[in-house]
Amino acid sequence: MGAAISATAIPAWAQSANAAWANIEKAARGQTVYFNAWAGSDRTNAYLQWVASEVQTAFGVKLEHVKITDTADVVKRVRSEKNAGRQAREGTVDLVWINGENFAAMKADGLLLAPWAEQLPNFAKVDTVGKPTTRNDFSVATDGQESPWGMAQFTFFADSQRLPAPPQSMKELLALAKRQPGRITYPRLPDFTGTTFVKQALIDTVADPSVLTRPPVPAELERVTTPLWRFLDELHPHLWRSGRQFPQSPAAIRQMVADGELLLGMTFNPNEAANEIAARRLPASVKSWQFARGTIGNTHFVAIPYNARSPEGAQVVANFLLSARAQARKADITVWGDPTVLDLTRLSPQERAEFPVQALPGQVATPAPTLPEPHATWVDPVEKEWVRRYGR
Repeated sequence: MGAAISATAIPAWAQSANAAWANIEKAARGQTVYFNAWAGSDRTNAYLQWVASEVQTAFGVKLEHVKITDTADVVKRVRSEKNAGRQAREGTVDLVWINGENFAAMKADGLLLAPWAEQLPNFAKVDTVGKPTTRNDFSVATDGQESPWGMAQFTFFADSQRLPAPPQSMKELLALAKRQPGRITYPRLPDFTGTTFVKQALIDTVADPSVLTRPPVPAELERVTTPLWRFLDELHPHLWRSGRQFPQSPAAIRQMVADGELLLGMTFNPNEAANEIAARRLPASVKSWQFARGTIGNTHFVAIPYNARSPEGAQVVANFLLSARAQARKADITVWGDPTVLDLTRLSPQERAEFPVQALPGQVATPAPTLPEPHATWVDPVEKEWVRRYGR
């Protein structure tokens, strides 16, 4: 009798959603999901091996990590498949790790599966209010065509014994560079972190930030970006090697910080310094911070191409990636250290217990506001102009 009462208490729409998800899980069993994901990190690769083991055991889904170096190559492949007339279930990519201009391109070209992400059972636990970029990817609405996976925010780190009063704005960073010439730099574009540094400078110098939320108008591009280039022209002579050379990656900068050659490093993972301290590659005196008024932040996602051979399996994997267990493991700095997209207040006490309760050495003590990314279409013209000006 109690079971009957419980069943009738469930709204009809919820019963329908539960039945639809059960059908997806049933169809997914036995499928192979080809997950095209960046493979430049041993931690990330190991995490995906763990995910593969978990979804195979729990759902009968085989997850194959297709290791890539550039997501743009995946976009080109799916576009080629569409141009060749490949239909539903005739593609080579089932799931792709994506955000920014690559998502914008796939969405604009109709290369993505119809909205599915917000129907995932675990999407209800996502912090869409406190982390609005879980529904807005570089100022492009996700419209349920990609599922959030992890958070990122532009973050600086430095040894507090060498830099006790870190800069809180681009203006203060410029002043520091003038006082300490040769001890600050950023990665050469088009490195993602280097591009983010330049976009942060763009946000800090642009007269009207709202112009960055929409695609750039060619006739106005020069006027809008003039303050940025003026700032970089003033900064570069005081950088490492007088701004005539730039390191190829943030990892190279991190090593120079560890060696004492540079004063500060930068990353898009607020937990990176904590990860490096735990691995004993940085001293425990290293602190992380973000500018007082905020720094650029975004969410990275997984998406399903329109022609995925195993769309049900891909959804099952995406749902597992949003589970408290998977998110907590990914947030663990000994595993990956990638911040969660979940709202911990929506979790059960048992689920919340999976997450650490206090900051570890090297983590950001007081997170700053997250500033939205400029529209994805700003990346290409800014990078091209930077290379023209400074990419000797």
